[in-house]
Amino acid sequence: MSKDFNPENYILLEQALLRLPQQLMRQNFKSSQKYIERDVNYVSGAANEALNSCLGGTGPEESLQQVDAMIGRLQGLKRKLEVLRDEENALMAKSKARLNYLQELYNIKSVDDKEYERWNRLRLHRLLVDNLLRNGYSQSATALIEANENIRELVDMDILMQCKTIEESLRNGSTAECLSWCQENKSYLKKAKNGLEFDVRLQQYIEYVRQDRSLEAITYSQKYLVPNADTNLDAILRSSALLVFPASDDEDNPYKDLYSQERWNELADSFVATHHSLHGLSMPSLLQISLSAGLSALKTPSCKSGNHPISFVSNYNSSLCPICSPELNELSKPLPYAHHVRSSVEPDPVMLPNGRIYGRHTLIQFSEEAGLPIGKVRDPTTGDEWDESVIRRVFPS
Repeated sequence: MSKDFNPENYILLEQALLRLPQQLMRQNFKSSQKYIERDVNYVSGAANEALNSCLGGTGPEESLQQVDAMIGRLQGLKRKLEVLRDEENALMAKSKARLNYLQELYNIKSVDDKEYERWNRLRLHRLLVDNLLRNGYSQSATALIEANENIRELVDMDILMQCKTIEESLRNGSTAECLSWCQENKSYLKKAKNGLEFDVRLQQYIEYVRQDRSLEAITYSQKYLVPNADTNLDAILRSSALLVFPASDDEDNPYKDLYSQERWNELADSFVATHHSLHGLSMPSLLQISLSAGLSALKTPSCKSGNHPISFVSNYNSSLCPICSPELNELSKPLPYAHHVRSSVEPDPVMLPNGRIYGRHTLIQFSEEAGLPIGKVRDPTTGDEWDESVIRRVFPS
């Protein structure tokens, strides 16, 4: 295999591709286990009651009714298990397709191989669909899937659409959908010691107070908030004061932050983080991670990244540079510069308090041309100014 192609580098970024179906199968198994335990216990108890009734001299009609009830319960269990079986078969098919997709990497000899080009294009389409679904463009994602049927088993459309629906409901001021999701995943939230459900219920309590529904707010607090006093006592005590401090934009209101509408966006972000953590999904999307890695490898101080207010290179702009392009400029701003094994250092290097290193002559010359008084120096990149006495001579190795 060629040295310029290593399948393991791709596998590192594709862990979520296999993790999510496994997580869903685990949840499917737990649901099956719960249904079986509950209904078998019911049928076992009902059978004992029917037997005792027969021994006690109860008429055959009542015994038949009890048997019919048990049969009905078992038929209901059968229907539930059939649905779960179909879901498990679908997840198994999805896992098999993803394993085959990743196995193709080990048949590729180099990046010049046509198979690599085909595999990489399929990966690009998959990442585009994933990113579209995360941002709520479900119609565009569906159209892309229909145009590339090979990626249907490689994307988690239902999960991401459900996540986006609940996220938008929170941003629109509704807690019902998120609370339903919390109930379905209560065991995970409890095991992870995640406070999402409490935060959502606290927001629902705040909305009752905002709407002057004090009696409902008190009842709701006693039922859902007070039982969490062991871990959230301060939040409960503080929220209780809202009953005497009505919603107001007054700056003097000590509970203005609790009434803030921005809390809904914070809840939505918290839900997305919890949801992705549960299912092993990356944050941000894998497309953004891949783009960031590539952009960081190209980014240099000469690029127009918008964070060099006075730099003598800040106005440089190349139409051929991806970092300088308006499409990718915003994404590249927070990214680090490319790592260079070899660096070029000017003669007589000195270090400023912010850790930047320049040649002494270049630094002083730039400061004089900028109109600074003698004894003052200015960082050409950031524009910060210091006394010349604070710079230190360094000896880079």
